[in-house]
Amino acid sequence: MSTTTPARVGPLLRDWRDRRRRSQMDLALDVGVSPRHLSFVETGRSRPSPELVIALADGLDVPLRERNALLLAAGYAPRYAETSLDDPAMDRARAAIQRILDAHDPYPGVAMDRSWDVALANSAALALVEGLPDELLGPPLNMFRVGLHPDGLAGRTRNFAEWGSYLLGQLDRTLALTGDPGLAALAEEVRTYPTVAALPPVVVPDEPQITLNAHLVTPAGDLVVFSTLTTFGTPRDITLEELVVELFWPADEATARLLGR
Repeated sequence: MSTTTPARVGPLLRDWRDRRRRSQMDLALDVGVSPRHLSFVETGRSRPSPELVIALADGLDVPLRERNALLLAAGYAPRYAETSLDDPAMDRARAAIQRILDAHDPYPGVAMDRSWDVALANSAALALVEGLPDELLGPPLNMFRVGLHPDGLAGRTRNFAEWGSYLLGQLDRTLALTGDPGLAALAEEVRTYPTVAALPPVVVPDEPQITLNAHLVTPAGDLVVFSTLTTFGTPRDITLEELVVELFWPADEATARLLGR
């Protein structure tokens, strides 16, 4: 019978430090320990206190979910809860998000987790994906998948070379930040899509732009929109830290009139 060796905190911390491209000297000075002590922690010669684990995680900008993994690897209990958005304890947070989305209507808006699975949406956002294949609509409805798949919004996006490159870059940046295995699998999946495989290495717009707009074809007419991303300012719960609210705005008067109808 095979056994799995438990993760050790030292190699995990070294992996995060390498991922953030920080030297031992730089990180040690940042958190107030000696480089020698940090070296001992990374090699397993010294067991860090939970306070040091948290301090190093702060210095490396480690997400809350992965901080729990570091604490467990060091032999300590996790410190950060992961509360379902449907839990009564989340009533106020969920209501605040839904209020933002509803107030944004008739412009599209969604709330997503760190995999960009949609948790909440307003009616305008749901209207944008009407008619797409059921297998793309989930649950969960994933914004990377629906935006990049040839049978999804990729087939309705006139400037897909630009917008698809933006989505793929967001996916790669989120994966680099979190190291999430589910995101790694999703990144591999979307790269098998012919729409993604055909993307040029670098997309340079013909004219200077203030924002990167998505040009969408809909039965009601063409939409030109840009988006903003909003996160919770001081989250102490994994679910809230990973939630992102994306609001789409009209980039021209024709789109504003069309969405207003």
